[in-house]
Amino acid sequence: MNPFKADQVLQNRAVFPRSFCFILKAFILLLLFRASLPGSGIPAAGAAETKINCNIHDGACSQSQAGLEITLNISPKPVKAMRDLAFKVSLAGDVPEQAPYIDLGMPGMKMGPNRVILKKISRTVYEAKGVIVRCPSGRRTWRATVTVPGRGKADFIFDVVY
Repeated sequence: MNPFKADQVLQNRAVFPRSFCFILKAFILLLLFRASLPGSGIPAAGAAETKINCNIHDGACSQSQAGLEITLNISPKPVKAMRDLAFKVSLAGDVPEQAPYIDLGMPGMKMGPNRVILKKISRTVYEAKGVIVRCPSGRRTWRATVTVPGRGKADFIFDVVY
């Protein structure tokens, strides 16, 4: 075998790995950039099945539970994260003995407790202040679970503004 020909073969073999490494690095950088965009991460388990059932920006939302109608309103509008918000729950039907409360969280995510303790304003109206935090993932869908002790729960799923 000609020693010069062997040298050429080795040089040609070295070109493929360099271009392959360049393409691989570019691909990895593209993936990292895409993953760093807000809201582009892997969705939390169950996030795809979550359906918004409350357009809280347009007004109050209501649900019926065991002979009790639960109405949730949040102000000011539009409902924004990281702002003091006024939560108002109105009940129609058999009024419970204990005041309801609201648990705030994101559908499909395990979060620390964020409970809004409501105070009785009238026979059927309860109010309190609370904050919806901003999610680092960029997701904007939140769940307010209104629990009426001894009567049940109602989940209000809505989007907030960042």
